[in-house]
Amino acid sequence: MDVEIYTATSAYAKYAQEVCDLIYESAQARGTGIAKRSAEYIAEKMNAGKAVVALDGDKLVGFAYIETFSHQRFVANSGLVVHPDYRNQGLARKIKRKIFDLSRKLFPQAKIFSITTGLAVMKMNTELGFKPVTFSMLTDDEEFWKGCQGCRNFDILQRNNYKMCLCTGLLYNPAQREAAASSFAKKVVKPIVKKKAPNKIHKK
Repeated sequence: MDVEIYTATSAYAKYAQEVCDLIYESAQARGTGIAKRSAEYIAEKMNAGKAVVALDGDKLVGFAYIETFSHQRFVANSGLVVHPDYRNQGLARKIKRKIFDLSRKLFPQAKIFSITTGLAVMKMNTELGFKPVTFSMLTDDEEFWKGCQGCRNFDILQRNNYKMCLCTGLLYNPAQREAAASSFAKKVVKPIVKKKAPNKIHKK
């Protein structure tokens, strides 16, 4: 596998429709819900440098993108997908790490969140420091929840007043991570090193 993962630019917008098709086909194969996105929307993310693209030569084999909500206080890592021929080789984890690092670079103070029904995605998020949370701890931006309208489970979300669905909410809070790291550093006790007394020279 000779795959490279790139931060997208306008040069990659030609793959937009292929990305949409891959996301749709992947969801159909899993039998899970999907928030549909248009090729124009995906191309917009690429043009803005808010996506990553995995290529094997010129072949599209993976993708993920960034969305921002609530005045950039929340960032969502969305649309993670890997071509069927390239699964079970660790590529999804690499794409996840790339889009996470890009999110932290572009929006260092933002809370990063994800909603998913996939166990593998939950595991990858947990490894990056995400914690499971209720939907009330995620963005209340209507634009985000409108994105769920194309999902087959949207009626479940509506019936529960947008409080819960089949997806699990996961959140990375940089403020909490920094506070935890600072607290840990303060608790570290430096070892006491006893200095040896210099050897005394006895004169005869």
